[in-house]
Amino acid sequence: MNLTVLGSSSALPTSERNPSAHVLNVHERIFLIDCGEGTQLQLRRNKIRFAKINHIFISHLHGDHVFGLYGLLSTLSLMGRKTDLNIYAPSNFESMLHAHLSDFDISLNYETRFHPLSGKDPVKIMEDKYITVTSFPLEHRIPAFGFLFREKEGDRKIIKEAIGKFNIPVSRMNAIKKGAGLELDDGMVVPNSEITTAPPVSRSFAYCSDTRYFKKLPSYVKGVDLLYHEATFEKDKHELAATTGHSTSTDAACVAREAGAGALVIGHFSARYRDVSRLVEEARAVFPETYPAMDGHSYEAGNVRSF
Repeated sequence: MNLTVLGSSSALPTSERNPSAHVLNVHERIFLIDCGEGTQLQLRRNKIRFAKINHIFISHLHGDHVFGLYGLLSTLSLMGRKTDLNIYAPSNFESMLHAHLSDFDISLNYETRFHPLSGKDPVKIMEDKYITVTSFPLEHRIPAFGFLFREKEGDRKIIKEAIGKFNIPVSRMNAIKKGAGLELDDGMVVPNSEITTAPPVSRSFAYCSDTRYFKKLPSYVKGVDLLYHEATFEKDKHELAATTGHSTSTDAACVAREAGAGALVIGHFSARYRDVSRLVEEARAVFPETYPAMDGHSYEAGNVRSF
């Protein structure tokens, strides 16, 4: 599970930072989170295959998080896409999306399946055999939502030598992978721990942008391995952050610390900061495992390093 940053700037793009867009890769399944201007160019630069994107999550309806979506949808159609595309966004976006497609005479070759986000509590919005995705409310100037991605725990692995040693029948293997012991012909039971090994540790990632700090937020992302949290301003701009519905570097670090996160990536930097090292230093004073979001860099959950 790793996060690739396509855009780390807030509001205004800069010569080095694009507006918000992120790709989460979970076992080569690609999830696009926010889609600011220029996202499809960033996808190409980072060699991410458009066709592998089947789920797009939009945190809120400010332009720096959504203006790139219209062009991407059109491009996918021009590329001949036929597979349904799932879009998760605030509930009022569906009418806006259809209006845009109509206004610009865009007829997509594929179906868009819209999943509205609303409410004041965490809600599971997606689940398959590998992961669950939960949305949770943020506090911004308009309705905004964060996203928590959690891998499901995998099956246990049967030790190859145990299959021959105990003559394990195929009919019992699925139950053993789920944790059952093996009953032998003489009635003895071989404990599951003697014939299997534990599955890989499941990982988790949470995305928080845009939001001011509020007391409930850490509980929504408790124990997450990798937390992306906006840090639009340095800590001396805390009044401006509160007024505009954003976070400072220390706000982001406090959420990570209180949530017991494994590591923190801060981004959504104001264009006023050409050098974000001070924001990183401020965050690390509160939460040492802090890393700056950099366009084109990836961050691995559970083993955080930029690469």
